[in-house]
Amino acid sequence: MSVYLDNSATTKPCEAAVKKALFMMNENFGNPSSLHMCGYNAKKELDNARKTLASFLSCDVKEIYFTSGGTAANNTAILGTARTKHREGKKIITTGLEHPSVIKHFQLLEEAGFEAVYLKPDRNGKINLDELSNAVDGNTILVSVMAVNNEVGSIQDISQIKGIIKSKNSKAYFHCDAVQGFGKMAIKPKKLGIDLMSMSAHKIHGIKGAGALFVNSSVRLMPSILGGGQENGLVSGTEPMPAICAFAAAVEDIGSVEKNLADTQRVKQYFTDKIKTVDGVYINSPDDALPYIINISVKGVPSQVMLNALSAEGIYVSAGSACSKGHRSDVLSAMGVAPSLIDSAIRISLSKSTTENDMDLLYNGIVNTVKRVRR
Repeated sequence: MSVYLDNSATTKPCEAAVKKALFMMNENFGNPSSLHMCGYNAKKELDNARKTLASFLSCDVKEIYFTSGGTAANNTAILGTARTKHREGKKIITTGLEHPSVIKHFQLLEEAGFEAVYLKPDRNGKINLDELSNAVDGNTILVSVMAVNNEVGSIQDISQIKGIIKSKNSKAYFHCDAVQGFGKMAIKPKKLGIDLMSMSAHKIHGIKGAGALFVNSSVRLMPSILGGGQENGLVSGTEPMPAICAFAAAVEDIGSVEKNLADTQRVKQYFTDKIKTVDGVYINSPDDALPYIINISVKGVPSQVMLNALSAEGIYVSAGSACSKGHRSDVLSAMGVAPSLIDSAIRISLSKSTTENDMDLLYNGIVNTVKRVRR
């Protein structure tokens, strides 16, 4: 029996998503831009998918733009803002916690002459909002802060950010990478003052190949992907209909976000209470982290050794972000975690279906590995 605990990397598609994807591939395979009945039927499905996401986010359907994933959504938001507002200023602000699809684009814009500010997180993976306030000025055009960190699960107080921007008389857009938080905690972008918000299907039991970008109706955003003018000209390219419609099916399958969160918190607490009793185990995630993500270090056991040992038992975790590919975690480094603990860190990421029995098997696997390696 396998135990899959790498849900921050990707999730197993739910039955509803798989069923919808197969239907779109086998029965409703038309191009939604085609002007015949086959295209019309596909367009209806695309419209319905957009309505599903808009309803879930309590926004207008015209504010939802489909992309190929979270990375494409981040790229569209950041480069689109830079192209739209570059005459208003050249200052862009983000954090040292962001996903590479955000950080690398900030670095790219730095090379193009923009001034990039990277807010340093504290030991709990939180940014200081006073430091953000001090950084925002009339030259600032973009503030990009993720809702939930993908390695440690720290939650930023995104509800305060738009207010800070306005208090400094700045017209900067507020972009939020919500890939790890979407569907797992209540995030209503318009209520929170978010101008641009990125999401991904395969993190919520959809299939790979689809994501979405919320664009507030008050925001003007120039496209960075040019072509046939799909998605109202913002994201050109034929829409990946099986993935998009499976995305909507996965959203409908979420159920109660609050109940799922409470259940996952209980399972997380059950595990952390047990793992704290193991000598040399450190929990890198803050106490108030999103319970779907638990980052721990097992002193004296390198991450890859632990990963391989658990994998041999059919227990799947990761050594950090799936995008880091074995490099020492920039996030843990920014948080001030000691290098020896970074090198022994593993990320355990749960889903709404993770059970206490799953965590017992993980606990036993960690304990057995510690005994073998440290003897």
